[in-house]
Amino acid sequence: MTTTQTPVFEEVAAPRGVRGVVARRRAARREDDHGDRAIVSGYDRKKPSVKLGMSGVHLFLFVGLVVAGLGPLLWLAKSAITPTQDTLRQPLALWPNGVDWANIPQAWNDVHIDQFFWNTIVIAAGSWFFQLLIATTAGYALSVLRPRYAPILNGAILATLFIPAVVLLVPLYLTIVNPPLLGDVSLLNNYLAVWLPAAANAFNILLVKRFFDALPREVFEAARTDGAGPFRLFWSIVLPMSKPILGVVSVFAIIAAWKDFLWPMLVLPDPAVQPLSVRLPAVQQSIELDVFLAALAISSLIPVALFLVFQGVFLRSAGLGGAVKG
Repeated sequence: MTTTQTPVFEEVAAPRGVRGVVARRRAARREDDHGDRAIVSGYDRKKPSVKLGMSGVHLFLFVGLVVAGLGPLLWLAKSAITPTQDTLRQPLALWPNGVDWANIPQAWNDVHIDQFFWNTIVIAAGSWFFQLLIATTAGYALSVLRPRYAPILNGAILATLFIPAVVLLVPLYLTIVNPPLLGDVSLLNNYLAVWLPAAANAFNILLVKRFFDALPREVFEAARTDGAGPFRLFWSIVLPMSKPILGVVSVFAIIAAWKDFLWPMLVLPDPAVQPLSVRLPAVQQSIELDVFLAALAISSLIPVALFLVFQGVFLRSAGLGGAVKG
């Protein structure tokens, strides 16, 4: 009797070194696929063809953003020292008939940009102070002190964000013309008419409150244990820990005050106290185009400088949290 034996095929094992390399590559690929949830995984991004394509897309987006963001500013700077006829005939040419540096001193002296520039600085500085004062104190009260009526007050502040600003123009203007508790005193042509409404900014209050909510409560409790009162806790503990959000609110307040047009035009009818945003459109018809563009370039210096100075603050405080580590 013949016995049929089933052949047994033994698995040929690969060398340990090769298996280890393959296992490490598979683990690295799985880690890249699971750790990176973007459109292109980290493993595919290392391929030469994908890497070249992504570099091209990044370069295209970078050039597009530079042209869209810096293009108008660069054109304004160029046109500020270009004669009017050259700007009208060849708006994109670089000084076909030379540079006219006289536009800048003429805009500063003849159009009285210096006076309007100072008025704008005063309005922006006052708006910054009052907005920072109200936002920090209100955020401190809602987040740190937390009175019993804090949820109701927080909801009321949040509800004001859903009211269109144009709806409030008439009642707010009537309040400025005849403010309560002041009798016949009017705030027209007074910078308080711009500062006080700007201070009632619900967005800044909620922004600061959200940042204060992320601060460590253990520090507050330790300060209270050491005898710190509400004012000392606010001045010596909370404010030094809140520099990122203070910088963000400061930039928001100054930029908003610098470019505001409608409300200053309504409450500051006297040209002697009007800012650049109101006076420049008013004098546009009475001056040359090159001088007007020079005045616009001068008025844009402060916002550009603020962005260059505080861009690091925006990047560091993008999450508006984690002010204290450890």
